[in-house]
Amino acid sequence: MQLTPADWIRAATEVLVDKSIDAVRVDVLAKGLKVTRGSFYWHFQDRDDLLRQLLKSWRDAATEQIINRFERSGADPEALVRELASLPFRGKAAATSASIELAIRAWARRDEMARQVVDEVDAKRLSYVAQCFVALGFSFQDAGMRAFLLYSYMISESLMHGQGTDSQREQRRAFVEQLLLQPVTG
Repeated sequence: MQLTPADWIRAATEVLVDKSIDAVRVDVLAKGLKVTRGSFYWHFQDRDDLLRQLLKSWRDAATEQIINRFERSGADPEALVRELASLPFRGKAAATSASIELAIRAWARRDEMARQVVDEVDAKRLSYVAQCFVALGFSFQDAGMRAFLLYSYMISESLMHGQGTDSQREQRRAFVEQLLLQPVTG
């Protein structure tokens, strides 16, 4: 069986989610994939190379591809804000993404390389969301605060997906959208 780098990254991501970063080892992955360790070294210099590629893969899938998809959709900024608020409710895909996000954030709490990538991802996501609010006419400062609130809400809903009924989660989403899209008065 000919494995690709993506196969190894996928296997490493599964181990990261199911166990921890400490369990992401070449011998564990090779055994799980039913191949020799030599297959690993055909694609990666070492474990650190795999970990860098795993982080890059996550960044691309969880941020770059989503932003590109939104940009290509041509949706207006209000529709984009509503779409972003609904991301945590996208079924199995959302649950899988949340599990990966949580595992990477746990890793980043004790590893500088992972921390830097998480910080870059957070900054990119916040910047993109803030641009949506600026396009809706909010000041840069207000847009930044609304972006932070929406982003925090999205992460919270993703990580606490078991809190409340479907109806309650929908009510929370509608409330957050209304709150964030409402102009400041006074």
